Amino acid sequence: MEFQAFLIKYAEIGIKGKNRGVFEDALLHQMRVHLKHIDGDFRIVKEQGRIYLQTAHYDFEEVVRAMQHVFGITKICPVVQVEDNGFENLAKAVADYVEAVYGPNAEPVPGMELPRSGRGPITFKVETRRPVKTYPMNSMEISAALGEAILDRADYMKVDVHSPMVQINVEIRQGFINIYSAEIPGAGGMPLGTNGKAMLLLSGGIDSPVAGYMISRRGVKLDATYFHAPPYTSERAKEKVVTLAKKVAEYSGPIELHVVNFTDIQLAIYEKCPHDELTIIMRRYMMRIAERIATETGSIGLITGESIGQVASQTMASMAVTNAPCTLPVYRPLIGFDKEDIVTLSKKIGTFETSIEPFEDCCTIFVAKHPVTKPNLHIIEASEKKLLPEIDEMVEKAIREAETIWCGFSSGNHEEE
Repeated sequence: MEFQAFLIKYAEIGIKGKNRGVFEDALLHQMRVHLKHIDGDFRIVKEQGRIYLQTAHYDFEEVVRAMQHVFGITKICPVVQVEDNGFENLAKAVADYVEAVYGPNAEPVPGMELPRSGRGPITFKVETRRPVKTYPMNSMEISAALGEAILDRADYMKVDVHSPMVQINVEIRQGFINIYSAEIPGAGGMPLGTNGKAMLLLSGGIDSPVAGYMISRRGVKLDATYFHAPPYTSERAKEKVVTLAKKVAEYSGPIELHVVNFTDIQLAIYEKCPHDELTIIMRRYMMRIAERIATETGSIGLITGESIGQVASQTMASMAVTNAPCTLPVYRPLIGFDKEDIVTLSKKIGTFETSIEPFEDCCTIFVAKHPVTKPNLHIIEASEKKLLPEIDEMVEKAIREAETIWCGFSSGNHEEE
């Protein structure tokens, strides 16, 4: 089946009132960014609450995959567009469409599991929208007549207007008519860049890439900070995090990854602080450093992959103490998720296989055997005083010498420039 266009559907953008155009324009911009890296002729048209991606000479699966990485899109509908040159031609076009998509010789639509003839009757209804009120028939008359045309051609189809397996959508526009039924799921959320920028504390684990994805899905651009501890963490561990950043960037857009050498700070904490407080104090210094970099690079919040009760440093008491040094808000989008939820999402966005590669990050190197789960802020602050003044110089050095790696997304074989 040859589709001339994709109808791009959104949800939340439709309730933005007077600001709706701003969000639509942001969505169109992100569509163009993702299409820039694939071959084909594309034209994006916005009209009367509709966004069309008109195409020619394109790879169907590649276009769909690109659009599924654009936040704000809820449905991607492959559309057959025909000229408005009389009802007889419309009826033939609709019957041809049904036969091509649902008939005995139908080719599967990539990304969609659609009913096929030979497995019992396919129930359907026709839904007609008629913004052009000059058409000589009203919407109900058109739907009924098109239903008859389908039944005359396809004996494997059966009308069910209440709970059909298939809804054939017909939209009569000015000068052309859309025919579609398949709706391929999109990523949903809000268009990228409509809600500012935040700093993700990115490790090599499963959780933090998913947290970055979740926040980016709400329209937030990302930068990231990774804490590297050579020689205790290998160069392969760093490469793993760069790979994760690039995978998240397929959705979030380019990420500036700030790689901070944390070795001296970590050793100082290990040598001078109680071992049951190591993780909490280490995380507090990570938050301080990430916040400094965030402030200097224009981020207005921090993001972590913590989930309540998952490990000792993620109890409510531990997270309260970890937050204490920060003035920027700390967002934890996975806070109520269990591990199974997070793993499922990581597989969906393509980060899981990289996250489970056996290269440890600095959070797993100096782990206390019995970490405190209900830390007292005053006791933790007293322990941190043992690190002064040397720790402040180490922090400044770590920030000053941080390496910045630009992590663009790749679509197919094209790396974003």
